[in-house]
Amino acid sequence: MKKIKFLLLAFMALFVSMSMTGCSDEDDPNGNDDDPTLLSDYHFDLWVALDRHGGMGRDVQTLVRSVGSLEADQPEISFEGKGTEVNSIMTLETILKGAYYYQVPVAGDRFSKYTIENNKIKVVAERRFETNTYAARKYTHAWIDDHTLVIVASNGDGNQVVWTKLNADNMTIISEGTLDVKLAEGAELFTTSGILTYRKSDNKLFYFYYSKSGGKRGSRMTPMMTAVIDPATMAVESDTPCFIDCEMVGTAYGELLQTTTVIDSSNNLYIACFSKDAGGNEHSHLLKIPANSTKFDESYDGFTAGGKLISILYIGGNEVMAYARDDSKGTGIDDFSHYYAVINLDTKTSTPVKYNGEPLAFSSGRFSSRMCFVNHKAYIGVDAKDVNPVIYIYDAKSRETSKGVELKAGVYFEQIRVVENEKK
Repeated sequence: MKKIKFLLLAFMALFVSMSMTGCSDEDDPNGNDDDPTLLSDYHFDLWVALDRHGGMGRDVQTLVRSVGSLEADQPEISFEGKGTEVNSIMTLETILKGAYYYQVPVAGDRFSKYTIENNKIKVVAERRFETNTYAARKYTHAWIDDHTLVIVASNGDGNQVVWTKLNADNMTIISEGTLDVKLAEGAELFTTSGILTYRKSDNKLFYFYYSKSGGKRGSRMTPMMTAVIDPATMAVESDTPCFIDCEMVGTAYGELLQTTTVIDSSNNLYIACFSKDAGGNEHSHLLKIPANSTKFDESYDGFTAGGKLISILYIGGNEVMAYARDDSKGTGIDDFSHYYAVINLDTKTSTPVKYNGEPLAFSSGRFSSRMCFVNHKAYIGVDAKDVNPVIYIYDAKSRETSKGVELKAGVYFEQIRVVENEKK
């Protein structure tokens, strides 16, 4: 049994590719690489809050603890005297790739690269802003290769969209500029961050954004717009409105808290978005830009269940793990109204994740990155009412769910991250 567990942990290195809010396998989206090479240099970082759930800039104390396994055969995971306090330096909204976290930190005047090692935050490299500036939490990003990170956001006045291309190895600024997108007539602001994603198959960046009226809570004035960008030059090749009057999920935080875009094994690109009816009720959609196309398939909407999509994660076999909200049970961040389901992208069916024949309990915490997929398994966190936070393990091959480790009571479960150990 110990040998099997060692092998499972060892295989993780073959399937991990990081973004902010999760892990997936970009080279093989199905995760079907069975190379038996033994690599055991990965661990899980668990992020929790002490006061209430984080997100939306909430002022909460955040702790992180690294563990080697999330299986059930161990004591409850405690953060007392063992967690790293991070919120004085780092924000919950962060980018993760390989061994490193990247973000605009609390200081808000630089790009930073970190590791969390032996319960301490280690600054690996930092780079002060040059021309373009960014605020902590309020930007989007995409990796165009393993070394090049693109950051995009609206500027301080909100009337332009700026970009910076970074060498992630040494955190030097490769280039920066302003994206050639236009405010709609009568609009005053661009959405704060938007959503940026890269599709390797046709070497395109897709930037999803919209225009809005002025003021802190300006109203959206356009549908979701899709700017298709050449990653080499950052030139905008096309800029078109969505066929549905909708906006992106999580747009203010640009996938720093949760993932809202996926690319399947056939290179179709999906994005979670939502519209509102006349009564102001939100209705989610899962829209698709087919492979080799830059336009949405107007006949496709992959989310047929009610409520709101919060986060999606590709788990192979043309399926995604979704974290969603049942609006009849509450729409607040801390309401116990959030659940996990598997969406089949072909049939557009949504099936709740079950354990012992029953759906997992509803969770609180809206801005969640409590999902990660590695070695054919989705690790998902449930923060249910009146019980300890629990991690469940969904096997995408067998479609069976097992119960993993529990967290000790008294914390609000925020994120699961899979992190490569830093090579010395």
